[in-house]
Amino acid sequence: MARTDSFVEYTVELLEKLGPVKSRSMFGGWGLYFGGRMFGLIGGGQLFLKVDDVTKPDFQAAGCRPFVYEGMSTPVELGYWTPPADAADDAYALLPWARKAVDAANRAALKKAKKAPRKKAPAKKRTSRVKPS
Repeated sequence: MARTDSFVEYTVELLEKLGPVKSRSMFGGWGLYFGGRMFGLIGGGQLFLKVDDVTKPDFQAAGCRPFVYEGMSTPVELGYWTPPADAADDAYALLPWARKAVDAANRAALKKAKKAPRKKAPAKKRTSRVKPS
């Protein structure tokens, strides 16, 4: 089991009011999960919460910043944004933003499930019966 760092432990503690939040190390950072779905990440000592088309305008209006990493040739922005500065150290102020992130993660999972092609049931094998002569 991977060890967490103190910032990850602190962040999970801040998110206790949301419910059981799990952390998992990934790509030099940490993923935050609620109900088995990733709703946040920690990278470079900063918390980022999942956004989608519904919630991104709220994060933008609150002055939040996106998670950006250096891709092969250009910076890549992921669908994770910082919470507002006033919510960073306040569990009560962070809670509505975390709920928005969980909602975005749930919508993404539903969208992904709708896009996934259905597996067809295997065709029944036809066997020919040969009557003995």
